[in-house]
Amino acid sequence: MTTSTNPYRGLLPDLPAYACTNCGHWQRWPAPGPLTCPVCADVRNALPADGFCFATVDEVDRTVTCQSGPSLLPGVEEHGCGPRFGLDSRGWVLETDAGRLGFECAPWYSDDAISSLRERGGLQVLAASHVHGYGALWRLQEQLEPAVVAVGVRDLEWTKAFRVTWPADDRLELAAGVVLHRTGGHFDGHSVLHDSRHGYLFCGDSLKADLDDEGRPLALSAHKAFHAQIPLSHGELRAYREVVAQLDFGAVLTPFEAVPGVTTDHVVHLVDRLLSGPPDAGPVPMDEL
Repeated sequence: MTTSTNPYRGLLPDLPAYACTNCGHWQRWPAPGPLTCPVCADVRNALPADGFCFATVDEVDRTVTCQSGPSLLPGVEEHGCGPRFGLDSRGWVLETDAGRLGFECAPWYSDDAISSLRERGGLQVLAASHVHGYGALWRLQEQLEPAVVAVGVRDLEWTKAFRVTWPADDRLELAAGVVLHRTGGHFDGHSVLHDSRHGYLFCGDSLKADLDDEGRPLALSAHKAFHAQIPLSHGELRAYREVVAQLDFGAVLTPFEAVPGVTTDHVVHLVDRLLSGPPDAGPVPMDEL
């Protein structure tokens, strides 16, 4: 057996993990588990109508099946779960010169899913845009021991279930041509990942795409809170535009889907439109961008 060389191994929380059955957010908490979910209690998510309920690792593992394979976009692996659990987030994996890089995470990774990732080289870098994309990031850190776990430094309050090894400021190069940029807005530490090699923007929740039945984008919107339909402020939009206008991309990947055909120009035109009048969280048709 190989001895772990990860210096953070002994520092990871050893409390049991519990998942909110409403949003899927994982917390490490003393038994018998937490009473509330901070993500659901936040204005950016919906409260469970029937009250909070939390599932153990064994309960999630018995009911959730993990799937992985190529995404709609070349060069990106997609990891997800079925049936839908929590927010139904997706995990994306890229090959880089720094090793295999995971951005965002699926709600759960079974032992088989972990073994499959390990057989393909594991993960050397893990990062996420914000808490709605964390999924079971704690599980990947615990099992695969990536050297780098990067989250925006202004979002550390949401990372209690895992250990951030590289708090990201406004810009962090995770690999050649793969750079994390803070946009703020949706969350103060919200970040996007730009892959200039492929022309992809892993946009987190800085955008929401309305899709047709074939996955083509029909409209785009941007929000402070989607469920509550709270728009971004003009100051937040200007900060977002300053970052995104400098990035060249022809496709976006949210924590939930890959969307070919959304370009830098589309997003800049969306932001300019939102800056031209009162704050608005409604979708804007693609043919108007």
